[in-house]
Amino acid sequence: MLALLLDEHLSPRIARQLARKRPAARVATVLEWEEGRLAGLPDDALLLEARAAGFTLVTYDLATMAAVVRAWSEQGIDHAGVVFVDERTIAPNDFGSLVRALSGLWDATHAGDWKNRCVFLARDKGR
Repeated sequence: MLALLLDEHLSPRIARQLARKRPAARVATVLEWEEGRLAGLPDDALLLEARAAGFTLVTYDLATMAAVVRAWSEQGIDHAGVVFVDERTIAPNDFGSLVRALSGLWDATHAGDWKNRCVFLARDKGR
């Protein structure tokens, strides 16, 4: 079951709006979940924490997080999934588009297995 952990580059407002639109969705933000103790963690430590809690990480950090995921894959280390967002596709301050795109992703994939899955978030085609 898909559960989303938004990294510190995504506003907590997005998590709150997504939770309102999709009450069945488990969604949290690094800045608020676990009293914010995950904020500022290195990428590999954050991905470990997300895996332990069953969260798929949502991040704009394409360069370093992609390198961690690639290294883990080569080493046979599992993660609970990563959703990459490119600022050229959806701007970080475009909360409405982010919520719509994450809602669409959740609708389409929430029942699936997210183990070691990586996707790029696409803009909702309806807008």
